[in-house]
Amino acid sequence: MTSDHMSVGDRDPELNARLSAGLDEVNFPATGTTAADQRQLSVKVLDDEGEIVGGLAGWTWGGLLGIEMFWVREQSRAEGWGSRILHAAEEEARRRGCDRAAVSSFTFQAPGFYQRHGYRETGRTLGIPGGHQDVHMFKELS
Repeated sequence: MTSDHMSVGDRDPELNARLSAGLDEVNFPATGTTAADQRQLSVKVLDDEGEIVGGLAGWTWGGLLGIEMFWVREQSRAEGWGSRILHAAEEEARRRGCDRAAVSSFTFQAPGFYQRHGYRETGRTLGIPGGHQDVHMFKELS
């Protein structure tokens, strides 16, 4: 089989939607889940001036909380916002029926933070980015 219509480039929203639909056709029957089981999750904290103190973006599906992005501004990190945001996300995930969570964090970011909150390392991707590593972690939400 040959393809005369291959393209390579930046993110393609139409392609992403089709790939997601195709994966759903396989994933839902294999896992006993449905589209209703897939939900986005966010936690946002604003200061009195309406500026973002920090936040978390992730998803829940199949009993898992997946943390995609998590950031707290530098001047607010010592105030415990990271812990409060993470706990709020985990509590919402539990409310949605999740019993576990997964996240990855580069070695120069916050793997120690997650470990202090009960996450354990399950693996690493070496050399990303540069000489750093991407640390993959997991936690049971009991």
